[in-house]
Amino acid sequence: MPHSLTLKKSNCKNCYKCIRHCPVKSIRFSGNQAHIISDECILCGQCFVVCPQNAKEITDSTEKVKVLLMGEAPVIASIAPSFIANYDGCGIESMREALKKLGFYDVEETAVGAAMVKTEYERLLQEDKRDVLISSCCHSVNLLIQKYFPKLLPYLADVVSPMQAHCSDIKRRIPDAKTVFIGPCVSKKDEAEAYGDIVDAVLTFEELTAMFDAKGIQPEKNITHDEHSLERFFPTTGGILKTMQQREPDYTYMAVDGVENCINALRDIESGSVHKCFIEMSACSGSCIGGPVMEKYHRSPVRDYQAIANYAGKYGFDTEQPERAEMHKSFAYIGVNSDIPDEGKIKEILRQMGKSRPDQELNCGSCGYNTCREKAVAIYQGKAEISMCLPYLKDKAENFSNIITRNTPNGVIVLNDMLEVQQINEAAQKILNIRFPSDVLGEQVVRVLDPIPFLEVQNNGRGIYNVRTYLADYNRYIDQTIVPDNNSGLLICLMHDVTDEEKQREKKENITRQTIEVADKVVEKQMRIVQEIACLLGETAAETKTALSKLKESISDE
Repeated sequence: MPHSLTLKKSNCKNCYKCIRHCPVKSIRFSGNQAHIISDECILCGQCFVVCPQNAKEITDSTEKVKVLLMGEAPVIASIAPSFIANYDGCGIESMREALKKLGFYDVEETAVGAAMVKTEYERLLQEDKRDVLISSCCHSVNLLIQKYFPKLLPYLADVVSPMQAHCSDIKRRIPDAKTVFIGPCVSKKDEAEAYGDIVDAVLTFEELTAMFDAKGIQPEKNITHDEHSLERFFPTTGGILKTMQQREPDYTYMAVDGVENCINALRDIESGSVHKCFIEMSACSGSCIGGPVMEKYHRSPVRDYQAIANYAGKYGFDTEQPERAEMHKSFAYIGVNSDIPDEGKIKEILRQMGKSRPDQELNCGSCGYNTCREKAVAIYQGKAEISMCLPYLKDKAENFSNIITRNTPNGVIVLNDMLEVQQINEAAQKILNIRFPSDVLGEQVVRVLDPIPFLEVQNNGRGIYNVRTYLADYNRYIDQTIVPDNNSGLLICLMHDVTDEEKQREKKENITRQTIEVADKVVEKQMRIVQEIACLLGETAAETKTALSKLKESISDE
C-alpha cells in the first residue's frame, strides 16, 4: 500500500524539525535524509506542515481522479464541511457548479454522513452503555490507538467515519457511482485505501484548487443557508458534541484536539481513572479546520470557525439512518517496533554521544527528541544517528579545533568584522609578546598588528597568502596569511614565525659578503705579486740576453 506522505530527498537539510514535531517519532534519519516510517506513522501531517524546505509531499491523487472522470460511471464528490472555510464565501451550490465543470456528476456534503455517525454514537451510549467511548471520525486518532494504545481498542467507537458513511450512502442510492472525498486531511487517503472500495479516491483542497486553476475555474462566492445542516459543525473542536441532541445524564461529554492532548487523554484512560465518558478526539489542533492542508496554506483559526458557525444550521440533516451493520467498523491492532534497549545499552549509547554523566544530558531537543535517553533509544532502534546531537557535534568540532589551534606552531588570530580580536592561540601570543589572551581579546587589531592588510582583505574579499612581513615592534619576521570567512564576516590570520630562518639567511648573506671581500683582497694581492714577479722576470731575462749575446759574439770572433 503506498504511503500518503512522501519525501523529496534532495530537499532535506538536516534540520530535524520534522522529528521534533512528530508526536510519535515515526521518522528515521540516516544518510543525511529523513525517512517516514510508514508502519509507525499516524499520518497527522505535522511533518508536512512544519518542513521549511517543503521536502514532505502528500501523495497526489489528481491523475487517479481524472481517470475516474473519463470513465462511464458517474463520479460524485463528497466534500468535507470544512470547505466553507477553505473556499471563502463559496457555499455548496458554488462548489457543485465548479466541480461539475471538472466533470463530476454531482457534489454532496460529507456532513450528511456525519449526521448518520452522530446518530450511531448516540445509540451506542444509550443502548450499549459503553463505559468510555472515543469517537472514530479521525483516522489519525484511530491509527494512534491501533498502533500505540491497543489496550484501548475496545473503547474506540466501532463506527465508520462520516466519509465512509456518506460514500456508502451514495453507492446505495446510485449503485454504479464512483465516489471522491475532498477535504483538508492526509490520513483520509490512507483510510480510503485501507477499507475496500467505499471511497474510490481522495483529493485534498490543495489538489482540487490546482485542478480548478488548470481549467481556469473560479468558484463563485455565493452562500445560501439551510437550517437543517447542524452537522456542518463536525470539522470544529467540539463539533460532534454540538450535534448530539440525545445525551445520557450520567456521562461526561468532552472534546480533545491535538495529538499530544489525545496521547495524554489516552494515558489517563489506560490508567483506569476515566469512566462514563464520551470523548471526541481530533488529531489536529482545532479539529479538521486545522488539518495539515488548511494549516499550511489557509491557517486562520478564528475566521475559519466563524465561517463554519455562520454556515451551519440549527437542526440536523434529515437523513435515513442505515442499518446498524452498515455503520459498523472494526479496528485491528497494528504492531510497531517496540524493541527497547536495557539500561546498559542506553548508557553505552549515551557515552558514545559524549554523555557519560547525567549532567551532560542537556535534553535540548535540537536532535528532534525530547530527551537524550529518548534519542539513545532511537539510535538503538536504527531511527537516529549519534551525529544528530548538535551539542555533541559542537563540542567535538570545538575540541578538534582547539587541539589544532593549541598545537600548531603557527600563530592564529581571529577578528570580527570590526577588526576586533575574537580568538588568539599560544603561538600568536609568543610571536606578539602577549602574556594573557585577555590582554587583547575584544581589542582592535591595531594594538598588535598593522591593520592595513586586514582592511584590504575585508574590502576586496580576497585573501593574501604567505606575505613576508617584518614586525619591527617585536623584532620578528613572519609569513602572514589572512583569509576571509564571507559567511561569518570573520578574518583569520595565520602567522608562521620565520625569524630564525630570516636570521640564518642574513647570517649566510654576511658570510657570503665577507667571503667575497676576502676573495677580492686575495685576488688583488695575488695580482700584485704576479706583477712583481713579472717585473723581476723581465729584468733577469734582459740581463741573460745581454750575457748570451756577448758570449755569442766572443765565440763568433774566435
